[in-house]
Amino acid sequence: MSMIRITLTLVVLFAASIASAEEMDRSQITRGNGEKNWILTEDLKRSGRTLTFKEVRVDTGSWLVLHPFEDGKPKGDIYVGATYLAAGTHQQVTIDVATAPEPAPGTPFIAMLHADVDDDQTFDFVFVDGGPHVEDKAVFEGTRMIAHVVEAP
Repeated sequence: MSMIRITLTLVVLFAASIASAEEMDRSQITRGNGEKNWILTEDLKRSGRTLTFKEVRVDTGSWLVLHPFEDGKPKGDIYVGATYLAAGTHQQVTIDVATAPEPAPGTPFIAMLHADVDDDQTFDFVFVDGGPHVEDKAVFEGTRMIAHVVEAP
């Protein structure tokens, strides 16, 4: 799958989690690391259902979240793991993948940050009227969503 197609699919799937999506030009949205927030995906490690990221930096209390892929496409309306992080730089951040069966090597995920908007250390990603309602919004720096496609090692 091309990076352009993945990026465009991410834009569509995660548009609901953008705080001011109607004000943002979606064609300008990119994904990756920012200056104040990042997820280092190099040297991703796995032990059973646990993925370990080398470093994650958040400028406010946030959640490192894993969204799965289904039929080769990111599935942003569900998540399979979330780990809370207080503001700061964190080393060896672990996140448990709640899927059955255990993720095989090469299983893709979207690893992204969601800000803990109400500072309650509860990931607010609930389903209302048959769809997700995400109160803890995706973290953006300008038009860059802090998100990466990763594969389980």
